[in-house]
Amino acid sequence: MGVLTAQELKRGGISAIRRATEETGEVVVSVRGKGCYVVMNMEAYNRIRELELDKALRDVRADIRAKRYVAESVNKHMKRIAP
Repeated sequence: MGVLTAQELKRGGISAIRRATEETGEVVVSVRGKGCYVVMNMEAYNRIRELELDKALRDVRADIRAKRYVAESVNKHMKRIAP
């Protein structure tokens, strides 16, 4: 993953981001020599998002298999979670 300085970003704008993300789809934006942000193209974002959703689905399925859930009415649920 490449690095794009804040100064380069100021000067080059979206063109600087486009160039910096061409190879890997992602780039770290550094401010005063420290990585502060990650900019990525939509393809990279969608890939990461899909992985997150897959993990969430695996976690839910594991909870169901282990019976770590509560089956109750909406009213009972609201009473249980209300402060």
